[in-house]
Amino acid sequence: MSGGTFHVHGPHDHELEHAAQHAGDTAHGSSSSSSMVNQIAMFTAVVATVGAIFGYMGGATQANAGLFKNNAAIKKTEASNQWNYFQAKSTKQSLAEVSRDLAPADRQAFYQAKIDRYEKEKKEIQANAEKIEAEAKDWDTQSDSQMHVHHRWAQATTALQVSIAMAAIALLTRKKWLEYVMFGVAAVGLAIGVAAMAHV
Repeated sequence: MSGGTFHVHGPHDHELEHAAQHAGDTAHGSSSSSSMVNQIAMFTAVVATVGAIFGYMGGATQANAGLFKNNAAIKKTEASNQWNYFQAKSTKQSLAEVSRDLAPADRQAFYQAKIDRYEKEKKEIQANAEKIEAEAKDWDTQSDSQMHVHHRWAQATTALQVSIAMAAIALLTRKKWLEYVMFGVAAVGLAIGVAAMAHV
């Protein structure tokens, strides 16, 4: 008892011991089975890494889409404020026109100057409002574009996740056709990822 130690086996230790006990079986069995295990393990590691990158890109494009949509909303509010300002100037111009028509001849020039000023200010306000509306439309377009790319990244990530699941099933069942399906689904995911990168 003096030199004895107490050791508790965790699940990982149990799997390592199990693998060591059956190493002889693998060595005497088909070498293609061992090769398949190694191939799927490497494939899973690579696809999981690429999938993590795709997931990050999907999150980034979604954040950009939200930011751009927010910018569009701000610009739309600014444009609305400009149109309200334009309407206020129009109202003042109408009142000045009525005042000019009712005023004596010596005061008509005063009101006409106001009318001319309001007309000039209205043109400037209108141009500014239209410019801000164009900016809002541009932000909306950029937001829609980012959301489209986000959906592409999400599709690519999902395909790679399905591929990893197929790899696990192929590893458990040792079915060669499942390995081909695994590679095929991964190829589809990578192709969609390339489309996302190209903003297609």
